Amino acid sequence: MKRILSLLLLAVAFTFSAQAQKFALIDMEYIMGNIPAYERANEQLNQVSKKWQAEVEAIDKESKTLYKNYQNEAVFLSDAQKKEREQAIVDKEKQASELKKKYFGPEGELYKKRQSLIAPIQDEVYNVIKAIAQRRGFQLILDRSSDTAGIVFASPSIDISNEVLSQLGYSN
Repeated sequence: MKRILSLLLLAVAFTFSAQAQKFALIDMEYIMGNIPAYERANEQLNQVSKKWQAEVEAIDKESKTLYKNYQNEAVFLSDAQKKEREQAIVDKEKQASELKKKYFGPEGELYKKRQSLIAPIQDEVYNVIKAIAQRRGFQLILDRSSDTAGIVFASPSIDISNEVLSQLGYSN
């Protein structure tokens, strides 16, 4: 009996402590979409990405042209000429692959450019969210735009996205 009573008291204590916690929501897509600097940075990244993609595709097209020419002329080439042409094709494909990795790889130029343009904006937003959380006593702030949050319903009264934008100096 004592054991059941102590478990019941423990459950009640957890219930009261859980009720004391404060939560809030933000919509990071909404916030970022209302920051002009973020939109400009994304546009700049898209332009650079398209330019680099065109560069990679041009080299890839060259390798395909070399291969097509090789196939058409293979019967007229000596063994030495075949090896030379095959090596040229392999070199061109390798050049395209290396350029793609340089620009779009995990530590590539696009990643570095994104870090230099977008990370400062994200840091500023994070610092404002953290300040609001500390000032208003929130223990947890969830991003409702995140696929991993799994929020089915949330009261609009706990969404602080507009407050974050306001603190950043942007009106909605």
